[in-house]
Amino acid sequence: MDLKRTILDLMPDFLVRTFAAPYCAGKGIFSGVAKADEIHSKLGLFSTVDLLAEEVFSREDVEATVQVYLRMVEALKDHPFASISLKPTSLGINESEAYCQENLRRIVAAAAIPGLHITLDMEDRHFTDVTLRMFKAIRNEFDNFGIVLQSRLFRTAEDIKALPTKPCKVRICIGIYKEPAEVALQEKPDMKAKLFDHVQLLLDQGHYPEIATHDEPLIRRCMAHLDEHGVAKDAYEFQMLLGVPRTELQQEIVKRGQTIRLYVPFAEDWKYAVHYLKRRLAANPAMALMVMKNMFGS
Repeated sequence: MDLKRTILDLMPDFLVRTFAAPYCAGKGIFSGVAKADEIHSKLGLFSTVDLLAEEVFSREDVEATVQVYLRMVEALKDHPFASISLKPTSLGINESEAYCQENLRRIVAAAAIPGLHITLDMEDRHFTDVTLRMFKAIRNEFDNFGIVLQSRLFRTAEDIKALPTKPCKVRICIGIYKEPAEVALQEKPDMKAKLFDHVQLLLDQGHYPEIATHDEPLIRRCMAHLDEHGVAKDAYEFQMLLGVPRTELQQEIVKRGQTIRLYVPFAEDWKYAVHYLKRRLAANPAMALMVMKNMFGS
């Protein structure tokens, strides 16, 4: 991973944009809203729209980020097929928990008026406790607020059991952050097996799993298990990233009468998009090959 990161860090930004452009809606709120409209009208896909703005430090930049999210709420208020995702590191957690929680609440409260769902993303292990604390505090007040948990972490089963008793929408994913062996699984097959277990645990606890993976065997295993146990098709959903070539599988899920939601990121400043795309390429070098196949139709 270190060698891959070094290569990617040296890669010119324009080259990153060439390889990974399909994974980002573009620049500005309109690009995210337009992409959400497009994938729903053409493909029947739902979306969760996100501003790429991690590691924001100054109060001025945090407030600017909050204002973008408030404008997103306004832009998406009549889009029942869309939701919004956001991250603590873009909303003031680098200053204090109280400041970040205040900003999160502003956005969730604004979105509650039109019934727009907000998902609080989970970042690396250093933010797990504080993210869960803020989520629980706001979730007790608002119903339109969900969370992300990562199957690679050993703690996740206990975190699921400690969620609010109110039903929560929970995106369960492997997670993109490389974590040390003392706190996390190290092999992808183990992470995928644990994700499967967490889906059932979430249902057992009364929650709504958002199964976020591109792994077709894992998706089919989940489908078969949930069908066999008579779980209603509106009691969970599948999620994927914009740009990953899974069109046939996505359409199969749509035809089953189920929700498939794509993560649709956009940027106000391209440097944040490049950071996101480099991280995705580092986690999945095959992404470049996928993009080339898309570009050249092979």
